[in-house]
Amino acid sequence: MPRTEKETKQGVQTRDTERDIVVTGIGIISAIGIGKDAYWKGLEQGRHGFRDISIFDTSEFNVHVGGEVPDFDPEPYIGKKDLRILDRSTKLVTSAARLAIDDAGLDINEESTHYTGVSVGTTFGSLHSIAQFDLTGLTEGPRFVNPSLFPNTVINSPASQVSIRFRIKGFNTTVSTGFCASLDAVVYAADFIRLRRVEAVLAGGVEELCEETFRGFHTLGFLSGADGSPPVCCPFDARRNGIIFSEGAAVLILESGEHALRRGATVLAKVSGYGNSFDPAGCKGRDNDNGLCTAVKLALNEASLDPEDIDYISASANSTQELDSMETEALKKVFGKHAYAIPVSSIKSMVGETFSASGALSLSAAVGAISNGLLPPTINYSEKDPECDLDYVPNKARKKSIRTALVISSDPYGNSTAVVLERP
Repeated sequence: MPRTEKETKQGVQTRDTERDIVVTGIGIISAIGIGKDAYWKGLEQGRHGFRDISIFDTSEFNVHVGGEVPDFDPEPYIGKKDLRILDRSTKLVTSAARLAIDDAGLDINEESTHYTGVSVGTTFGSLHSIAQFDLTGLTEGPRFVNPSLFPNTVINSPASQVSIRFRIKGFNTTVSTGFCASLDAVVYAADFIRLRRVEAVLAGGVEELCEETFRGFHTLGFLSGADGSPPVCCPFDARRNGIIFSEGAAVLILESGEHALRRGATVLAKVSGYGNSFDPAGCKGRDNDNGLCTAVKLALNEASLDPEDIDYISASANSTQELDSMETEALKKVFGKHAYAIPVSSIKSMVGETFSASGALSLSAAVGAISNGLLPPTINYSEKDPECDLDYVPNKARKKSIRTALVISSDPYGNSTAVVLERP
């Protein structure tokens, strides 16, 4: 059961003097659905969002599929103004922000704007814009570049455009920590709320499909099918051989509990703990407690929970050999024998690897699991790997009433983040 004492193994807790952080709205633009309800429905049905890529030519590659958002049109969400000068990442995240604001019923006005912030995780979003901008400059000369496209070449452009579009005058931050970026953006937002610097934050992440990133990971052999075999995304499965590159955006409205209560908002979940760690050994550091173990322990400690209190784990396994095995091993180290009793699933089997957006998409899925009592499955699971021997909710969603969920994100290079959600 949750600890009630202030004293814990790692020191004195002061949670009784801190403000509750709650989730009151979610906006999703993903390959399996737009809007939180369509997204949750897609996860429930075990549908994947992989299709032939249409936004750039893949004819010279061995891989032709990705998690592209089909027929994406931002105009219904953010209007026509300046659409032609916004890059795809900005269109994705501003559309997700519009959906999140509407879902939360959040009113951003002259009185509240200075107490509202934006925190966005992204890493590769500027690569295509930089390449296109520099192409003109290098081939035709700097005098011929379009200056209106220059803002897209900086990594904080998506977050800044969210603030501009919705007249948000509080803090504006971009977090670029790779796979963990959007979970880190949520953590950063939660800290600002607890420090009483803001009352509400639009927090999440975005990543776009673009040829430059696709080419890089194809060349590195990181994509499933890069060797000429049929691409498949099957986290924890013995057949796994790489990611399916995808895009998407997820924005969550985080608020202080008092602020949500004052305005009569519907609370979807409570953020009760989080932890971060960096271990330069990355996925190879499996002999001892690695960074992911540390991040999970910190999150549990802050939430005043024991390992036995966690009802569900949303993993970041992405169908690569090392990451999936490392996560399984880390969970067994933290949770012991109880690890075999906790359902663990990876939504990347359906939405693919969205890099910086992946943590926010997983967090949104976990909120849905708490709200609907339905665990998203790990699809394409058919061949067991002796190193990956936990309950991965194979192939079909599972009905289960859960009170707590752990969302984890880790990468091959050492970053790890963990967030604990609780039923409100």
